[in-house]
Amino acid sequence: MSGLDLVEYIVENLVDQPEQVQLTEIPGSEETVIEVRVADSDIGKIIGKNGSVARSLRTLLSAAGTHEEKNYTLEIID
Repeated sequence: MSGLDLVEYIVENLVDQPEQVQLTEIPGSEETVIEVRVADSDIGKIIGKNGSVARSLRTLLSAAGTHEEKNYTLEIID
């Protein structure tokens, strides 16, 4: 499972409107950026209290990147 697939699976299961989840993978020379867009009403669920959910997503993505030998960055777009 790639980092993008992992983030997509987790985010779609966290939000109330999974059909509005948009993920964009932007490859770069040193790191790959994954942008996440969700419905306005779901943004709090992705960020979490004090950023705890976003931090956990970034940790999981980092672990997936280590497995794939890639560097990932997660950006939540509101």
